Amino acid sequence: MGNKTTFIATGDSFMTRRLPECGYEGFDDLKALIAAHDVRFNNLEITIHNQEGFPAAFSGGTWAMAEPEILDDLKKFGFNLYNTANNHSCDYSHGGVMATIQNLKKRDMLYAGTGRNLHDASEPAYLETGNARIAMIGVSSSFHESGAAGSQGPTVKGRPGLNPLRFTKTYHVEPHYFNILKRIADETHMNAIKERSIRNGYSQPLPENRLRFDDMSFTCDSVNELRTEPIKRDVDRITSVIREARRQADYVLVSIHSHEGFQEDITEPAEFYKMFCYACIDAGADAILGHGPHELRGIELYKGKVIFYSLGNFIFQTETVRLQPADAYENAAMAYDTRVGEYMDNRSKNGTRGYVTQPNIWRSVMAGFTAEDGKITEIRLYPISLGMGQPRSRIGFPVLTRDRSVLEYLAGLSAPFGTKLAIEGDTAVVCLGQG
Repeated sequence: MGNKTTFIATGDSFMTRRLPECGYEGFDDLKALIAAHDVRFNNLEITIHNQEGFPAAFSGGTWAMAEPEILDDLKKFGFNLYNTANNHSCDYSHGGVMATIQNLKKRDMLYAGTGRNLHDASEPAYLETGNARIAMIGVSSSFHESGAAGSQGPTVKGRPGLNPLRFTKTYHVEPHYFNILKRIADETHMNAIKERSIRNGYSQPLPENRLRFDDMSFTCDSVNELRTEPIKRDVDRITSVIREARRQADYVLVSIHSHEGFQEDITEPAEFYKMFCYACIDAGADAILGHGPHELRGIELYKGKVIFYSLGNFIFQTETVRLQPADAYENAAMAYDTRVGEYMDNRSKNGTRGYVTQPNIWRSVMAGFTAEDGKITEIRLYPISLGMGQPRSRIGFPVLTRDRSVLEYLAGLSAPFGTKLAIEGDTAVVCLGQG
């Protein structure tokens, strides 16, 4: 190729308010920085429609819906590539998935991660730039099982939904605890249905050192810990798509939405997530664009490629969503005709708990990187602030900031991966040649 291609990647956009007609203070500087890059990525973490879909029985936390005009405003930031696979993709069931897709296509917005069936949801989006062709695959590990897209069969249509990365959770416990759990399971008969299925030949018996404790899986071991592992069929499907994208494009990006942390630390990616990222790069991905926990995670360099485990938030306006279904109010033990503002006051206890009180939710970075001849030659990080402390009516839009503490914090998160950041004025660069 011999030509440079520049990328900029941002985290979650949970956008529920229209952009002011003339922008806002700091918008023009932000827009100009984004526009200076060839590939401009954002995670769309909200469904876009006018109630074409029915609210699902399970939501991603807040039933996420905004009017289609929100997309017109999001486009003003200058993005040209979007992920749509996340825990909110199916908040309004299949109708919401398909209506969001229709509204994206109507505006010629390139996206990946959801579709009318599993094949469609797994397919890459291809972006043509002046110097390179870019493929991007969207994936989510955080979703209710009903949100996974279904395969197209020879006689029955596939199911709309997202591109899933499923994983197993196995609790390893010492023999003393294992025997206690086994006794509880035996005496309460909690596994009676599963055991009957085994006796009838529909399920395979577990090894002697394994135990089903209702929906949880335990292994007798010498340690007490939780281990997670990506499900092979999902990894195989996704890496197959990556290998095909590698044939068809100059650079391959994988966008993954993953809330799951390691044990109690949400800032450390889960074991299965790291395993998946390595598998993607081994298959041909150039960069992993992570998001999900609504705050930053560290950066890792692996085989000359880069993993952004989480880019945090870019736009975060959950409390000004216009509508919530009756389920939301019933779950909060509130009357079904409660208004959204009252519901949000109750959820945050008038701003004294939850996201509104957590500084790391409201500070993040935009990750810019440059590639030439198939190699990443520079990674530069631009800190942003989403305005913590502002009223609900104004909080959540990003501005560039000179807050070095964001970069120092990210440097600390990246250090366990062996990644070093050099802070240069208002930005930081990742020291390459590692990993």
